[in-house]
Order: sequence, then C-alpha cells, then structure tokens
Amino acid sequence: MFKIYLALISFFSLLTFQSTATQKEFYQLKIYHIKTAQQEEKVDAFLKQAYLPALHRAGITKVGVFKPIYPTDVVPTEKLIYVFVPFRSFDGIAKLEQQLVKDQTYHIDGKSYLEAVYTEPPYERLEIILMNAFDGHPKFTMPQLTSPLKDRVYELRSYESHTEAIAKNKIEMFNKGDEIGLFKRLNFNAVFYAEVVAGSRMPNLMYLTTFENKADRDAHWKAFGADAFWKTLSALAQYKNNVSKNDTKFISPTEYSDI
Repeated sequence: MFKIYLALISFFSLLTFQSTATQKEFYQLKIYHIKTAQQEEKVDAFLKQAYLPALHRAGITKVGVFKPIYPTDVVPTEKLIYVFVPFRSFDGIAKLEQQLVKDQTYHIDGKSYLEAVYTEPPYERLEIILMNAFDGHPKFTMPQLTSPLKDRVYELRSYESHTEAIAKNKIEMFNKGDEIGLFKRLNFNAVFYAEVVAGSRMPNLMYLTTFENKADRDAHWKAFGADAFWKTLSALAQYKNNVSKNDTKFISPTEYSDI
C-alpha cells in the first residue's frame, strides 16, 4: 500500500502543486467491503482503538467514519464502512504512512487487524478514492447539527460524467456557477465537495451534505428544487447534460466518528 502511495505522488505532482498553491485540501475516502459481523466488529475496533487515535497523534484531528442507512425492508448483501480523511495536500498521504510505520502504539493497539491471517481477513475488499477539493470549498467543514448522531442523515453523492471535459463542466457549475453558494444559502451543511482524481468510477465528483434527520433532508431538497436560482442555473445551455450518473448513498456517523 505504501509503495502505491509513493508512486501516486509522482503521478499527481501537478495536482499537489495546484492544491498547495491555492491551499486546497486533498481527501482520501476508504470504503471497507465487509461480509460478516465478525469482520465488521474487527474493523470497528481497529478504527476506534488504533487508526483514529494514530491519525490524531499525526495531526489529523477530524476523521469521519460512516455506515450506510438501509431501508427497513432491504437486506444488504454486504456491509460497508466509509472512512473520510482530510489532508492539507496529496503529500500528506505518504507522510501519514511514514508516521504510522513508526507509531508503535498504533501497531500494538491495531495488532489484531494489522496482523490478521489470510484465513480470517478483516474485510473482503478495501476501496480507496482520492479527491481534490473544489476551489469554491477548499477545506472541509464540520456540520453544524444538534440532533443525536443516531438520528443524523448524511448524503454522499457521486456525479459521473460522459467525458473528462464534461466532468470539468459540472465542476465549473459548482464553482463559477455558484451551485456551492446555493447549497450554503439553503444550509445543506456540506462537509466537502471534491473532484475524484483516482477511483473505480471516473470521471466524477463527490460531495457530502448533512442533515438533522431524514425529514430535514427531504425538506432541504424540496427547497433546493423550488429555488429560483437553481431553476435559472440548471436551465443554462452551457450546463446541460453534464451528469451521466448520480449515485446517492445515505450514511450515518458511527459513535466514534469525529465528523
């Protein structure tokens, strides 16, 4: 894993320079694909007792850990755990790996996960998505919510586009078109908006908005759809047909999540 990160540093050197120059953050989204309750328990224990404390010691004070919200009549075929880690730049990913290698407390606290044998893997698959923050929202923000964590609904959206150029057009719609401003005015409590620069689905962008509960979420999107600014913006010819697929996931923060 560490060697992969070092190779990516060279590949994304230009992105890193641009991110640092404009003080934009870089994000890593880990998605654990899990089959059994035992695996889920082991990953939860690792994240809570070893990984998040180690990141805190490394200077990353806020890490988000989320799980899907499923309809009551749906039996999921797999369990998922999302881990959102913000970095000041892409270089921060490799620096963190170097710090974790030297963190003895991390290795002791995470031994059960880190030294798991092949017959008892802690997960089925680990997916990693790397993202560059938007110009219009260069740093992640904490949601300003008052409801208990168990009631909150976070909405993770992924917008795929037909080509790289069309994806840039959708990102421009958020930045220059000020779709971000609309979300802010309507108090969507967005955590981040970012362009995916490495992942299994590209080209695309992702963003995370947060709500007190499901009713609050529905009310916000109803206001969004009825807003005069959105009707004008979405009707502009320059922004037509710039999304090929909208993948929306409802997730909730774990009790040990920082976000």
